[in-house]
Amino acid sequence: MQYYLLACLMLFSVHVNAQIDSTDNYDYSKFGDAEGVKRYATQKVLNQTPQRILSMGYEYQGGFALPSVPLGALLPAFENFQVNQISAIRAQANIPVVSTNKLIWQMGANYWSSKYSIENVGTNSFASRLDNQSMITAGINTTIFKPLNEKKFLILQASADFNGIFKNFSDINGKALTISGTAIYGWKTSDKNMIGAGLSRTYRAGQILHIPVLLWNKTFNDRWGMELLLPARGHLRYNFSTTNILQLGFELEGNQFWMNLPNSQNGQVFIQRGELKPRIIWDKKIKGFIWFSAQAGLRYNWRFDVMNEYNAKEISQRYFTSNLGNPLYFNISINLVSP
Repeated sequence: MQYYLLACLMLFSVHVNAQIDSTDNYDYSKFGDAEGVKRYATQKVLNQTPQRILSMGYEYQGGFALPSVPLGALLPAFENFQVNQISAIRAQANIPVVSTNKLIWQMGANYWSSKYSIENVGTNSFASRLDNQSMITAGINTTIFKPLNEKKFLILQASADFNGIFKNFSDINGKALTISGTAIYGWKTSDKNMIGAGLSRTYRAGQILHIPVLLWNKTFNDRWGMELLLPARGHLRYNFSTTNILQLGFELEGNQFWMNLPNSQNGQVFIQRGELKPRIIWDKKIKGFIWFSAQAGLRYNWRFDVMNEYNAKEISQRYFTSNLGNPLYFNISINLVSP
């Protein structure tokens, strides 16, 4: 069912986000080239949503069921729990290191902390740890946009994240680390259209995947456009103006999280958490380069598998799996965007 949904999303979506910005209304393709000057492809299309340099946000997910949690590794007994809510703090930074017409290199950092509120956890070790500590992702990333000429470009991206439910700072270890990366080769056919294809190593669905990716940013006219980076996300964009933008689409996100669990098979487990979020997003300029963003939608449980091994995929390596309920959610953030 999940693979069917993923295929449908890739066919349905006509929207791309390459993390590039534009608030420029001019179509420079109408102007001729200066003689003797070599032109290079830029990393944006007209009217694209602005890139976030700094962002701080809060996310809330409503109540949902957390069924089929075992009492222990060798016990055939299971418990069902009710999660009242998830409250999350999300922060990110993307700082330009080099920005020329021949190369754009950015370094970034991200932080995502999810706090579960679970009713009546009792003596269940897994539910108790999930309720008492936060599920955290913290890491660094780098992105290189390299134009080869006026039409062709390369995008290289890599990230390293520590993910887990840590009681103390000393709990952070190598098995909480995940490495992701993407390479895309593309074509900038005009100031309104850029398309690319490549390969990605990703944990967005909660489990390690090596998959093809499609990037497609296109502006149809002054109002409508699309921003796609499939299968990770895709949005249809409507510009009320260059400083007031509405998007409709989805994002698939998640990672693998380490947890210390003494009563499990190996004394530790790995939570493969993947979430699909159909959503609507509103981005509005407040003043200068400060923007406000609000989004609302459904958090659909793509995967919540708890495994006994790092990067495990086999059923024999599974501690348990849970078919989480699917609540509504909202997210708000304040962002400093690039010019």
